[in-house]
Amino acid sequence: MGKLFGTDGVRGIANSELTAELAFKLGQAGAYILAQQANHRAKILIGKDTRISSDMLEAAIAAGICSVGAEAVLIGVVPTPAIAYLTKLTQADAGVVISASHNSMEYNGIKFFNNKGYKLGDDIEEKIEDIILSDTKLPLPTGEGLGSITYDFEAKKKYMQFAKSTAYQDFTGLKIAIDCANGASYAIASKVLEELGAEIFTINDSPNGININDKCGSTHMEGLKKFVKEKGADIGLAFDGDADRVLAVDENGDIVDGDKILAICGSSMLAKGKLENNTIVATVMSNLGLYIAAKKLGINILQADVGDRHVLEEMLKGGHKLGGEQSGHIIFLDHSTTGDGLITGIQLVCALKESGKKLSELAKIMTVMPQVLVNAKVKNENKYTYLSYGDIKAEIEKIEEIFHGRGRVLIRPSGTEPLVRVMIEGEDIDFITKKARHLADLIEQKLA
Repeated sequence: MGKLFGTDGVRGIANSELTAELAFKLGQAGAYILAQQANHRAKILIGKDTRISSDMLEAAIAAGICSVGAEAVLIGVVPTPAIAYLTKLTQADAGVVISASHNSMEYNGIKFFNNKGYKLGDDIEEKIEDIILSDTKLPLPTGEGLGSITYDFEAKKKYMQFAKSTAYQDFTGLKIAIDCANGASYAIASKVLEELGAEIFTINDSPNGININDKCGSTHMEGLKKFVKEKGADIGLAFDGDADRVLAVDENGDIVDGDKILAICGSSMLAKGKLENNTIVATVMSNLGLYIAAKKLGINILQADVGDRHVLEEMLKGGHKLGGEQSGHIIFLDHSTTGDGLITGIQLVCALKESGKKLSELAKIMTVMPQVLVNAKVKNENKYTYLSYGDIKAEIEKIEEIFHGRGRVLIRPSGTEPLVRVMIEGEDIDFITKKARHLADLIEQKLA
């Protein structure tokens, strides 16, 4: 992985780590590389979330794009998946999203989508990065060769119409509560769901630039849990700041996380013959309960590394149609090239309406196994060597043998810190807590 691009674009504290200068360079280098591939005057869409820093970064990126002769089309505040969809729909050469997703307001980020609506591959990101880090002087046109900025604030309506078209049930008679996280879904989600027939109740839909994700949205579910019960809603949907993920709340105020959404929607797709290869792509961090539930349903679960990029890669490789993460970042590949909170919410509500049951009943499809995570502090150079120690390996095997398939041990060296993460799942919280601490202590003794 490069020095600028992380697993989901370039992120940092706005105006400190992610400066206007860096945004300009990203727009410039990105447009230059993409224009070379397109072999014509490139057109690049730009969307943003509601952070106060998004305007500054939008102006800088657009200027960078224009400086190498490309056209910047400003779409305004839209969910991340809207840019992925609109880039492909309008046959633009690329899309740019300015957002730091679920992070707090002082952060921001920049990520690119290619002309097919997928996030850029590592090879293209590395080319962009190389230009910036090597301070390469790019050829800059003058006169009529300069690029221009246009505005298309109506484009979001095309995305809204598309999202609505993915519904296969009418929502009349349903009460839906939504938490927009004061983010990119604030002007879109309620309208789409209302047009599908539901009665909508909304909180956190008044962004002011600094309240995005502030004790609200999918990372802070307490408000929605209470709101659902107050309004007598059938379901609650909580988006994150850029609306590429969603978590749900049932009528009792209990959370239905991404794993349960995968199980519910996967079961519905399976019954209709639409779950390609009878397979769901999850991650190594998905709860064991999902694997147990899937086995009973006759659904295969494939494991990808953590991160929606890895989930998508596995889906494309095997031709699978449904995948996602516990966080609510779900990909319905028949509809979208990336995680889409609104489409995920629509598919879940469709499954709810189709079943004729309450969401709490549907959620019983999967029993969440207790999960304990303990960090072992080790020397950074030692964190990948834990399996070379026979007593560590023997202890892992001993614990898994006790579980007999009703629990598991997952060891993950941190990618950024001198830590080895010990995660154990099982039915007895006291037992797994004790075993996780013991295993973490053993790893520290050997690797610290």
